[in-house]
Amino acid sequence: MSTRIAFLKGHGTENDFVIVPDPENALDLSPAAVAALCDRRAGIGGDGVLHVVRSAAHPEARAMAGEAEWFMDYRNGDGSVAEMCGNGVRVFARYLQHAGHVAEGDLAIATRAGVRTVHIAKDGDVTVGMGRARLPEGDVTVAVGERSWPARNVNMGNPHAVAFVADLAHAGDLHTAPPVSPASAYPDGVNVEFVVDRGPRHVAMRVHERGSGETRSCGTGACAVAVAAARRDGIDPAVTGTPATYTVDVPGGRLVITERPDGEIEMTGPAVIVAEGGIDAEWLARSSG
Repeated sequence: MSTRIAFLKGHGTENDFVIVPDPENALDLSPAAVAALCDRRAGIGGDGVLHVVRSAAHPEARAMAGEAEWFMDYRNGDGSVAEMCGNGVRVFARYLQHAGHVAEGDLAIATRAGVRTVHIAKDGDVTVGMGRARLPEGDVTVAVGERSWPARNVNMGNPHAVAFVADLAHAGDLHTAPPVSPASAYPDGVNVEFVVDRGPRHVAMRVHERGSGETRSCGTGACAVAVAAARRDGIDPAVTGTPATYTVDVPGGRLVITERPDGEIEMTGPAVIVAEGGIDAEWLARSSG
C-alpha cells in the first residue's frame, strides 16, 4: 500500500466532502474508514465522502458504464452508503473538471439512484438533472419536542420528509434525527427538512441528513422542498405545462430548483474545490478497524 492516498476537499453551498480519487476501485473504504475521514477533529472533516471510481470498475455501476464513465460512490459521514447526494454530484463534477477528465459543458455521472446529467457552466455554477420526484401517498408527521407538523413524503432517489414551519428555530438543534411517524413510511431512515417562506416561490430550509446530522445544505433536500412547496401552492408543471422555479436558501448559500413539465428537476448552484493533499495510508488502515 502506498504511504499516501490522494484526497481533495470540496463543498457545494457549504455541504462539504472529502474527495477520494480511485479510478480502478482499488481502495477498500470501510464504513469505519469513511467515518474517520469525515471526523472534524481527528480526520479531514466532511459531511460525506465522494469516492471517485470509473463505472466499469465498480460492481454497482457497471451496468451504467455505457452511459456514464464515472461513478459517484457516495458515503454519508457515518460511513453508511447513500443512494444520492445533490450537492455531492456538483462537487463530483467540479473535481472531474479540476482533474482534467471533463471540460465545461455536459456530462453524465452514475449514482446509486441512476445516471444524472450535469452541465458545467462558464460562470462556475453547475446544474444537475436530478430526475423526477416521487410522492408516496400516506400521512407523515414530524416532531421536535412537544411540537409536531404534517410533512410531505418526497422521494428524490433518497427519502425526504418536508415540514413547513413558522420559524426555523422550531427544528431544534437537529443533532439527532427528528422522530417521523409512521416509521413504516421510511424503513431505511429519512432526511428531514424544515421550511419557512421568504417570498413568492422563495423558501428557506434547515435539514437533518440521514447519517450526517444537520448539514449546511442538502441538494436532494432542496429539490424535495421545491416540489413540496409547489404542490402546497397548487402548482404542478405536469398540469400547467409551465416550468416552476423556486429559490431555496440553505444555511450555506442558495440553490435554484426548476421542475419541468415532464417531471424532470434541475438544480443549479456553486461547487468549489478548496484543498488537496495526501492521507496517511497507515492511519487510514488503523482507522478502518
